[in-house]
Amino acid sequence: MQNEPFFKRDGQFYVPQPSCRGPWNPQSLHGRVIVGLLGCEIEAKHGSPDFMPARLTVDMYRLPGFDPIEVKTTVIRDGNRIRVVDAEFISGGVSMARASVQFLKRTENSPGESWHRPNWEVPKPADIELPTDGRQGMGGMWAMRPITGGFGQPGPRKTWMSEVREMVEGVPLTPFQRVSLAADFSSPFANSSTEGLGYINSDVTVYLHRLPATEWIGFEVADHHATDGVAIGECWLYDEQGPIGQASCAALAQRRLTPGAPPAAAKA
Repeated sequence: MQNEPFFKRDGQFYVPQPSCRGPWNPQSLHGRVIVGLLGCEIEAKHGSPDFMPARLTVDMYRLPGFDPIEVKTTVIRDGNRIRVVDAEFISGGVSMARASVQFLKRTENSPGESWHRPNWEVPKPADIELPTDGRQGMGGMWAMRPITGGFGQPGPRKTWMSEVREMVEGVPLTPFQRVSLAADFSSPFANSSTEGLGYINSDVTVYLHRLPATEWIGFEVADHHATDGVAIGECWLYDEQGPIGQASCAALAQRRLTPGAPPAAAKA
């Protein structure tokens, strides 16, 4: 990865780089880097090979600016089969988001057969040509290989996504960090309409039964509904070998701030 990382390390702090900029306010961070950094820090401090990070939930209740970030983690439960870790995202001395990861002990599957959704049948990323305009996610924040549908288009939506930046300078992305960083995409992909994206998500929850085996993560919109300005969206997640889990979010109706506007004090 030769692109600018999202964060550089300065002692106990993470310093956001321009690549962290989000779509709602030019002076604030993108939700995906908030989710990604929380997942990254929890895994780095508390992950282990014999435990699977089966669930990541992130609440985003304020929209952070470009102040140095501190992430504080707390072990809630560390048992033989389940480990629960919380983390707090602190920007400029103010709590902006929190996360919880549930690690489950890896064992063997229970016997018997259960119904499940069939694997999607789509082209591999390498077999999909780039759009003729060379378009990538948010000006190259990530790589995309669209399969069907897209922002502003009605009907089913499917796409491949791959990260093109390190979360923290000099630290290669792990499979779980790739999912954490990509998970926020479930909101714009599921909640955008023919009029564009009018919802800002206040949370993300990811469920995984296994980690991705490849760099490409597939998103398939499973559902979207909205009432009184409150939306929910959900996507099924895949890698090139098959299903890996799902990502869902809640979101609020929102309008973008214009360039030069002061930083938003609160996300929700």
